[in-house]
Amino acid sequence: MKTIFSILLILVCVCVPTSAADDDVKEEKDTLQEVVVTGLTGSTRADHSPAPISVVAPRVLQATPSTNIIDAISHQPGVSQITTGGGISKPVIRGLGYNRIVTVDDGIRQEGQQWGDEHGIEVDAQSVHSVEILKGPATLMYGSDAMAGVLVMHGAPVMPQGTMSLNVGSEYQTNNHLFNYTVDFAGNQQGWVWNWRWSEKDAGEYKNKVDGRVPGSQFHERALTGMLGVNRGWGYSHLKLSYYHLKPGLIDGERNEDTGLLEPSEAFQKIGHYKAVLDNSFRIGNGSLKAVVGYQQNRRREFENANELGLDFRLHTVNYDVHYLQSTDTDWQYAAGLSGMWQHSENLGEEYLIPSYRLFDAGLFASATRHFNNLTLSGGLRYDIRRLHSYEQEEDGELRFIDFTRNFQGLTGSVGAIYNVTPKLNMRMNLSKGFRAPNLSELGSNGEHEGTYRYETGNQQLSPEHSWQLDFGIDYTSDIISTQLSLFVNHIENYIFLEKLTSDVDDHRYQYRQGTARLLGFEAMVDVHPIEPLHFENAFSYVNARQLNQPEESRWLPFTPAPRWNSDLRYDIIRDGHMLANTFVSLGLECYLRQANAHTAYDTETATPSYTLLNMSAGTDIRWHHRTVASVYLSATNLTNRAYQSHLSRLKYADGPGICNMGRSFGVKVLIPVAF
Repeated sequence: MKTIFSILLILVCVCVPTSAADDDVKEEKDTLQEVVVTGLTGSTRADHSPAPISVVAPRVLQATPSTNIIDAISHQPGVSQITTGGGISKPVIRGLGYNRIVTVDDGIRQEGQQWGDEHGIEVDAQSVHSVEILKGPATLMYGSDAMAGVLVMHGAPVMPQGTMSLNVGSEYQTNNHLFNYTVDFAGNQQGWVWNWRWSEKDAGEYKNKVDGRVPGSQFHERALTGMLGVNRGWGYSHLKLSYYHLKPGLIDGERNEDTGLLEPSEAFQKIGHYKAVLDNSFRIGNGSLKAVVGYQQNRRREFENANELGLDFRLHTVNYDVHYLQSTDTDWQYAAGLSGMWQHSENLGEEYLIPSYRLFDAGLFASATRHFNNLTLSGGLRYDIRRLHSYEQEEDGELRFIDFTRNFQGLTGSVGAIYNVTPKLNMRMNLSKGFRAPNLSELGSNGEHEGTYRYETGNQQLSPEHSWQLDFGIDYTSDIISTQLSLFVNHIENYIFLEKLTSDVDDHRYQYRQGTARLLGFEAMVDVHPIEPLHFENAFSYVNARQLNQPEESRWLPFTPAPRWNSDLRYDIIRDGHMLANTFVSLGLECYLRQANAHTAYDTETATPSYTLLNMSAGTDIRWHHRTVASVYLSATNLTNRAYQSHLSRLKYADGPGICNMGRSFGVKVLIPVAF
């Protein structure tokens, strides 16, 4: 194994970015050959794509119990989540997270101050039809920050001509008494299309058998999303609007000295995210011109109690993307364009963590794909510039932040190939260079706020991160077995990380540093289905992430996911019956092995023991006169009520023994479609 990874390290790689077309993704877990994806150079079958891609289909999202959209996809191979209680989740792809992952929603990159530890993704899970996961640098299409990968949230496809539908859904989970409902109305009349949705979610404090109820883990969420547009022979133009509001509690972790129970927490946040996107596509010649422009505003306020406002951030972002895509009718496919964003962040509160700033970036890119009989070659180049200006700011007459300007630039690219050995066997390889400019938190932070357990200090001398990644994959599909193996190695120069400054347990001062990082690992998946209704699915994910030229206590990168084995035994009881359809029952295991590769310098991290979670689920569509009138899903998570602390849970490092994750929970979800 060491020899294999040494060879991979010499070759180094990344993937060409792609994104899935929702109306072509089948709702069941089909073979790789049948999945159609789209990218910079047009749509193609996944067995013709060199990129490592996972598509989370609508049925999977519907049947998965979760508290937010990142929680819903975190069970996918190679994907994890950094959590702060039940309502806040940050994605991790192959051991990297924060500003190294780009989340795309409504066709633009979501900008919601994702640098913060307790800042989640401001996307309504009910509005997400499917999710595409790009593993590895996707800088070619998305620019800086897409070093670890991209999560593309797809909305529901446009309704067929002359139809309308009303969808109502509701869900309840017992552990934290989570209740949510959603109402969606969509249609297409003479090419005029629309889709409007209202969602609301309320959850109390979650509990486990060690800590009891966890004060501050409650949250309330509501969202309005809408699309109005026109589809014609010349293309389409869609206006997308969204409003998202989240009020999560903040867990301070203080315990009663006599009882050892957690003390009530009065701290909370109020997050508002507002977005308007104009998405256009015009047919020109034998291709199409894609033009997208969007404005989003993120307002984040943190309260120590109901009457005391602390931090108050307001972030304005304008996104733009214009590129031309040649038709896919020939063996050659081309794309070229310009994309980037403008940002302005303001400090409006009584406390400060980062200075106010302005940012502008732009990137020019071009890519090409060539199809042969059994071989597909892809490649591209991109050049990015970014200018960031931080403003001087005082607090109580003392200088808190200084005025400074930084300029960054990076040339990135990728090249990949996939060879269809047989109709059932594919081999693929990708080589890519990633780029990420330091964010303002890493450069200029100077402060502490509720829920972080840290006082963070920036470093204005930080240089951009540059990575080389190599991916090698092989997949095989037959009538009784489907397998995939993805190997990767990632070498990052100027890797930015946060390190504790002293060993004093009461001193929570941290500063951003840089080093050289090397990540390698793999995802292995096997689905055995000896008979049509029976599936035995297994997936194993492993990441080895370390800093080079460091002492033992500093050699491992913080927040590296533990090795994980997911196993699911599913039986489809009724596929297509008169009264019931898609009826299944499933038994699942999540086995997390011991994570001993912790960044132990100054007690930044500690090792995490292994644990196993047992889950069950079942679901069915209820029919009446050959039409589905309701879909019902039942779930049971952590059936044995195991007390555990995830290695990626920030509550593991709360004062004292830390706080455990959620205990046993049962859930029920009902979806009711009405077609006109």
